[in-house]
Amino acid sequence: MKPWCGVEPGFAMDPEEQKIKELTEALLEKMGVRGEVSVLETTENLQFSIRTPEARLLIGERGENLIALNYILRRMAEAKIGKTKLPFSVDVNDYQKQKAEELKDLARLSAQRVRYFKKEIELRPMSSYERRIVHAALTEYPDIITQSVGEAPNRRVVIKPFTPA
Repeated sequence: MKPWCGVEPGFAMDPEEQKIKELTEALLEKMGVRGEVSVLETTENLQFSIRTPEARLLIGERGENLIALNYILRRMAEAKIGKTKLPFSVDVNDYQKQKAEELKDLARLSAQRVRYFKKEIELRPMSSYERRIVHAALTEYPDIITQSVGEAPNRRVVIKPFTPA
């Protein structure tokens, strides 16, 4: 079964987007995974969203397979198209979207605790992508500062109260 591509109404794909969609569909087919591929334009990038009943296979433990899938598709796109001008990502059954919302909630809750107790909080080790979400979520808090500390793979975000000099 060939994957289906849904495109948001009023959204016309350019040839580069079409090629990336086709690469995604071809990879799913070679993996023997049934799924639908849709294209969504977000403020940050172009999102190729896969809907499948076999999400566990594509997502993996703690999203490791999904990270690898994104890497492989980027390399395939570079080989087929050349250096792509389009920043894009692949999500499966809104896994990354839900994960990002959970991280934003954690960041906001931690910021409230830092405000209340006036003590820094160190979060669990995170990938650079996850740390970026936390930093971005807390930019709207003028009385809070964030900092990444440690070495990979144990790099983490520290949330501190801002004290003017």
